[in-house]
Amino acid sequence: MSTRKIIHIDMDCFYAAIEMRDDPSLRGQPVAVGGQPGRRGVLCTCNYEARKYGLHSAMPSGVAVRQCPNLQLLPVNMFKYREASEQIGDIFAEYTDAIEWISLDEAYLDVTESDKCNGSATWMAEEIRAAIWSRLTLTASAGIAPNKMLAKIASDLNKPNGQFVVLPEEIADFIVNLPVKKIMGVGKVTNKKLEAMGVVTCGDLQAWDLPALQESFGKMGGRLHRCCRGEDESAVRSERVRKSVSVEITYPKSLMSVSACVNEMPHLKERLLKRMNPVDQSIAKQFIKLTFDDFSKTSVEALSTLLSDDLYAQLLKIGFKRSDKPVRLVGIGVRLAIDTAEDNGQMALLGE
Repeated sequence: MSTRKIIHIDMDCFYAAIEMRDDPSLRGQPVAVGGQPGRRGVLCTCNYEARKYGLHSAMPSGVAVRQCPNLQLLPVNMFKYREASEQIGDIFAEYTDAIEWISLDEAYLDVTESDKCNGSATWMAEEIRAAIWSRLTLTASAGIAPNKMLAKIASDLNKPNGQFVVLPEEIADFIVNLPVKKIMGVGKVTNKKLEAMGVVTCGDLQAWDLPALQESFGKMGGRLHRCCRGEDESAVRSERVRKSVSVEITYPKSLMSVSACVNEMPHLKERLLKRMNPVDQSIAKQFIKLTFDDFSKTSVEALSTLLSDDLYAQLLKIGFKRSDKPVRLVGIGVRLAIDTAEDNGQMALLGE
């Protein structure tokens, strides 16, 4: 089996960069894109000047403005961002058809079979980044590696406007000192558990055999065992199958009771149905998610083959009781029935 050549492209501060490109007076200033503070907004992204103040994506806009009083906070313009993303996709398509979009500003490219640049993935990444700058006046960072996991990690190492290459023969040396928290799927809880085991780097993790990791982490143990050795066989998927569909609303004024949350159901369900394609009508579960006034979160889901208003109401009541505080965000959604035969109409409640 030939070694794969994977490029991970990640645009630099995409939304903010587009706004600065279109309004040069913003350059050199802290800039963020997101919702307004008075309407419970959050930041979608911010530029590097803003990050010096500790700002980051998903930060409440009110907090961001307090930390950075001179912040230039701009509204989201999805039409403009999608248009730029489509233009970037046209550049990608000049090098390969194997493109897996993660978001509007991030994608994997499998260029293993491409004959561009004499087959050099490194040169292709350089050309792609140059073309993005030439045609859109936007910068991108890239990671080049034999698999998706390493390519994504590498794309973050020379940001902004840079790239990093991991050759097949360099994987062992590259991975050994890499913090385990860099592995996709290792969140705060898993990382804390690994630290308690004395595991900080992938090299530390390599000392644990597969049975021990599976005993401690279950199915995730197998993934940890592979990833700490730089192994990832997942393919670049040009078309991703939707596994869920959801909608959510952040309210200007918090909802004070569970009945107020339930009263929002008709509007939320109407929006959900608009987002669901005809093929999405076969569902496996319904779920809700709530964000409370103190920014704590909860979600509840239940097996169901039919979209039920009564079930959503039940889930909202269960979620609300977990905190019994005002609610700032309500979301509802469905898990789609993809190769799933487990539900057969059952409604056993599941919680996270």
